Amino acid sequence: MQSATKPTADEQAVLKAAIAAERRELADLFDALRADDWHAPSLCTGWTVREVVAHMSMGFRLSLPTVLSELLKARGSLHRMTDRVARRDAAAHTTVQLSAFLRDHAHHPWTPPVGGLPAALGHDVVHGLDVTDALGLGRSVPDDRLRILLDAIQPRGLKFFGVDLTGIRLCAEDTDWSYGSGADPVYGAAQDLLLLAFGRRLPPGRLRGKAAGRFTGR
Repeated sequence: MQSATKPTADEQAVLKAAIAAERRELADLFDALRADDWHAPSLCTGWTVREVVAHMSMGFRLSLPTVLSELLKARGSLHRMTDRVARRDAAAHTTVQLSAFLRDHAHHPWTPPVGGLPAALGHDVVHGLDVTDALGLGRSVPDDRLRILLDAIQPRGLKFFGVDLTGIRLCAEDTDWSYGSGADPVYGAAQDLLLLAFGRRLPPGRLRGKAAGRFTGR
């Protein structure tokens, strides 16, 4: 997600530490997965766990000229490019290597094209949840990281992920946070509302409110 204002030097230090911690923790978690877990579907439509983890380190491993070359091959489509590279890299590297890419690059300065450090943290956290939530591992994102991402939600990010919150207000049930000014509240755990904001669909029962059905169905 895109931060509304540029982080101060102190805020940047906090963000960098949070990113490094998230990558190391996820690397340890991925190392503990069973062989069949890597082939299970993730929350990312069309991607297995292995392909999600491969995608997570793409920004560390590919130089800018290589990314631009891959984008050209994909006829300018970012989604087509990332999909092809994730599938290729998932097949080219062992699961041990895929986990190690995250751990070894815990402090890598990569950020997405827009959004800066908050978006980099969001990339790691949400893709981590794409894995752990799909596998039913019950991982809870640390509150400080979750709050950073919730507070960074912006209309531009919602549009990028195809999330339409017209008339809806998101209301966390486990922390003091809400987003939007619509008349129809959608209630859920803050972590689930974050997934919603990043375009993920949740299983029935995880969200409440008459508009909850718009965001469920996997």
